[in-house]
Amino acid sequence: MGVRVLCLRHAESENVVAGVAGALPRAELTPKGRAQAAEAAERLRGAGVTRIYASSAVRARQTAAIIAHALGVREVVALEELVEFGIGRLEGTADPAIRARTAEVLRSWVVDGRLGEAVADGETGHAVVARVAAAFASIAATHPGETAANPGEPPTHPGGTVALVGHVGSLTAGLSVLCRGLGERVWGAPLPHAVPFPVEWDGRSWRCVSWPALRQDR
Repeated sequence: MGVRVLCLRHAESENVVAGVAGALPRAELTPKGRAQAAEAAERLRGAGVTRIYASSAVRARQTAAIIAHALGVREVVALEELVEFGIGRLEGTADPAIRARTAEVLRSWVVDGRLGEAVADGETGHAVVARVAAAFASIAATHPGETAANPGEPPTHPGGTVALVGHVGSLTAGLSVLCRGLGERVWGAPLPHAVPFPVEWDGRSWRCVSWPALRQDR
């Protein structure tokens, strides 16, 4: 296969505890979140992670830094394309009605494929999926695996294993498109904090091998 990406949502952060919505790039991890990141590092130990990619948001970079330190991984690469989706002028609101609208829009992207929807003047699903797809494409290009000469045969040189720290909304929306048929299957099973799951590139397409909140995977 090509590259194997061990994805995870960032650990618990202040914005989650406060119940506010939006991308909130400066929100930091809570003490519980720091412990969750350390637990994620233990789950990743022995997986052969050579590099860690993270959203440029503080909470994602903090999660990645804790994991990198524990695993002895020297390089953490921040990618702005992986940030959480924005909700424009409503950024940072704790209004339950806006939080409900945010969930409704995410569902329209993930389950219904209506990527033109947005919260207020925030990002559309088209914009979010495009940037997440660009991040994954960049990772695949950086860690290439040679495609097999004959169909059905494994590639000769695997691209290795990396970790990626993202966000519940943008990761779910992006992977719902990159991994065809994933969307409706995972709706109602939101990504938990700091639990890794594998996404694989075989040189042709992405495959979501499992989803941590589901009891049974294909």
